[in-house]
Amino acid sequence: MSTPPLSTLPPRPAATGGRARRFDLIVFDWDGTLFDSTALIVRCIQSACADIGVAVPSSERAAYVIGLGLHDALQHAVPGLPEARYPELGRRYRHHYVASQHDLVLFPGTLGMLQALKSRNHWLAVATGKSRAGLDDALHTVQLKGLFDGTRTADETAGKPNPLMLQQLMAEFGAAPERTLMIGDTTHDLQLALNAGCASVGVSYGAHAPETFALLAPLHVAASTADLQDWLLRCA
Repeated sequence: MSTPPLSTLPPRPAATGGRARRFDLIVFDWDGTLFDSTALIVRCIQSACADIGVAVPSSERAAYVIGLGLHDALQHAVPGLPEARYPELGRRYRHHYVASQHDLVLFPGTLGMLQALKSRNHWLAVATGKSRAGLDDALHTVQLKGLFDGTRTADETAGKPNPLMLQQLMAEFGAAPERTLMIGDTTHDLQLALNAGCASVGVSYGAHAPETFALLAPLHVAASTADLQDWLLRCA
């Protein structure tokens, strides 16, 4: 998803009500944060493993890898699988995912939240472990067109929690780390923010249990999209 050169981007005025904004750039994870896809991804990982005759990971183990790049995800989910078989497992995973991906939806209230942030002139971006092709397919809906100013995927940069995704997005918009907020549902997302020198917010309705977030010091852990929107409009 291309972004105009910095010189052509509109200025970002202060938020309404006379209160200065804390964050110029707000970066979202995708699966489990904006898109209700955690359960499907877990099932697809498990089905792909069954297809090729390797041990099927538990739901907890499969959910842990959500947000990672493919190589890192498979290393954790199926630790005994030789790397030479990663493409085979990846093909079976994609087969199952593509068959059901159009049943997936945004979490309730997500679209309204994004529109509210956009109206306050925040830059909105996505940093995801999905592939570029996978994210572009997910973004190819009328309701999401024009909402995101920039995106990064694991296959075109470095996977989480390497800070490169956030560093590239900050450089693209000229946003300082202290003016950038990362929002995600996994420890990978929150560690990504720490590694990039940015603040983070966690959500408790995605892939990782919220009690795992404490050591990563998120500013807030949202229990729902409505809770997340309320915090962002008050504090971001």
